Parts: sequence; C-alpha cells; structure tokens
Amino acid sequence: MSQPPFPSAPPPSQPPQVPYNPYNQPAPPQQPQGFAPMPAHGQAPVQFGLPPVPGQAPMHPAPPFQAPPFGQRPNAAGNPVGAVFLGFLVSVVVSFLYSGINVATYKEQSLTTANILYLGHALLNGSVVGSLVGLVGRRSNGARIGAAVIAALGAFFGFANSLPLIIADSETPRVAWDLLQHEPFWPAKAWWNNETGGGVDWFSPLGLVIAAAAAWGLAYAIGNKRGRT
Repeated sequence: MSQPPFPSAPPPSQPPQVPYNPYNQPAPPQQPQGFAPMPAHGQAPVQFGLPPVPGQAPMHPAPPFQAPPFGQRPNAAGNPVGAVFLGFLVSVVVSFLYSGINVATYKEQSLTTANILYLGHALLNGSVVGSLVGLVGRRSNGARIGAAVIAALGAFFGFANSLPLIIADSETPRVAWDLLQHEPFWPAKAWWNNETGGGVDWFSPLGLVIAAAAAWGLAYAIGNKRGRT
C-alpha cells in the first residue's frame, strides 16, 4: 500500500519589498526643502554661485530676502513742513477773498454786519487751514501750532489789508499811499481800536482766538483720525 505524499515544505518567507525597489536597497536620506541634494559617496558637495576667481575666496549665495514683520505701521507723523506751507498758501487766498468782499460791500455794511463778516472770515480761515494741516501733517504737533499761528495771522491781515483799499476807493490811491507812508501801522491801529466808542474793539482779538482754535481743533481731530489709518 503506497504512503500518502508528504506535504512539501513552504517556501522561505521574503521581506516585503518597497515599490520600485526590487532589490531592497536602503532608501536615500530625506533632505529638507530648499537645500542642495546630498552628494554621492566620494563626491564633493555641490555649491551654488559663481565660480571663484583665482586668488579670491569662493562666493556663497546670499541669504534669502526677509519680508518686513507683519503689523508694521507707516509713519504717522506725516509731512509737517509741507502741511504748514500748504496751510499758509490757502490762508493767503482766503484772506484776499475776504479783503475783496470787504472792499466791495463796505458802503452797505453796518457795524454788526462788519463784525459778523470779520468773525465768519476768521472761522473759515481757521477751518480750512486746520483741515489741510490735519490731512497732510497728521499727528505732528509742530504742524498744529503752525496752523493756529497762520490762521490767526490770516484773520488779522485779511482785515488790515482791506483798509488801504477802502481808503483808495473812497478817496484816491494817492491818499492811501500818503497815509501809509506817514503812518505805516495805521491799519493795525484801526483794527485794534473801536471806531464808535473808543478804546479796544474786542471783536478784533476774538477773531484771532476763533481762527487759532478752529485751526488747532480740526488739525488735531483730523490728524489723529488719519494717523490711525
């Protein structure tokens, strides 16, 4: 009687093979991104850059560009010099416009109308100068001080410059010229003195205060708002 065949021995187990690596070679070491590949065994490392000139050290690549840190804010000081200069130019224009209106309407003006027109010009001059200085100068304290001074001077010279023109229109230009030669500061004295009751005309310094306060306040408010953006 024949013996049953013995089961054949199972084939020896083989280690799992990595795809595309039938010979089970060790995997190459991983390299971090941004660096040159590892040189082969027995080769010199790869260097980037221009080849060295004979007699000079080899050149190495420059470090990568670093962007400025996030959250860096622009300069909040603005341009104080340009702001003051622009405010001066605008104040001169507004003062000339007021002088022209004062000369054109002085015959129909009452004392109350003249005072209202003077104070309105002071407020307008200060508002325009302060707004422009706040937009350009931003948070500069020097620009705010300059705006207040320029607006007050604009309110004064707007009235003082109209007086010789009024004399030239009511009399003759020769009379106005002779009066200025004899008393160069008579427009300032007429601005300060009260024509009706004598003494000091308190509307005159009040106009300076209004112009300076409007210029400072608007330059401060607009400058702080612009500095945050």
